[in-house]
Amino acid sequence: MDALKLIAQDSLKADVSEAIKVGNTVRIQVRIREGERERLQAFEGIVIARKGAGVSETFTVRRVSYGVGVERVFPVHSPNVDSVELIRTGKVRRSKLYYLRDRVGKAAKVKQKLG
Repeated sequence: MDALKLIAQDSLKADVSEAIKVGNTVRIQVRIREGERERLQAFEGIVIARKGAGVSETFTVRRVSYGVGVERVFPVHSPNVDSVELIRTGKVRRSKLYYLRDRVGKAAKVKQKLG
């Protein structure tokens, strides 16, 4: 088991951003491969969950696009996740914000942490 952990250590990103906290609004630049070409695609939304540990750690980002809720799960240490940029810090008291799925409009907002 320790051998697996040693191999996994090589693929961990050293600078895991503090931006990936539940309640924060983030913009993720994801590498998209289309044929032989590669481009970056932005996905902006609220981090509603973090799961796992080590190499298998993931975070879920939710946004509302054209009136439809869209959620994507990103691996924290994936090479396809180019960068995570912090847009707003959120003030929350839960580790999972699944209740935002049932909310519409302004009720689905998270208060901003000041200072």
